[in-house]
This record gives sequence, C-alpha cells and structure tokens, in this order.
Amino acid sequence: MFGLEQPSHWLLIILVLVVLFGAKRLPDSAKSIAKSLKIFKSELKDTGEEKKPDSDQTK
Repeated sequence: MFGLEQPSHWLLIILVLVVLFGAKRLPDSAKSIAKSLKIFKSELKDTGEEKKPDSDQTK
C-alpha cells in the first residue's frame, strides 16, 4: 500500500523534512537522536548485566 521502494519517494520525504525543520536543524536533530539511542542501548546493556548474576545465584 505505502511503499518507499523508489528513490523519488525518499527524495520527497527528505524535501518535506528540510522544508519543515530547516536545513540547519536537521543535523542537530540527528545528533540528538543518535545520542539518545546510544544512551538507551547502554542502559539496556547495563540492565542485562545486572540480571545475569541474579539468575546464576538461583542454581
């Protein structure tokens, strides 16, 4: 139904983003999202490491 297979679709989406947010704000937004994802992944990793010792003690 809604496919993004063609390059023209991607170009249209990029054009809309640039018009809405401005070319200057897009790199800053991308950096913020990347930092947020990095923090989120590290928190998930820390949570997984905390659970491992608990499961080993039950054996």
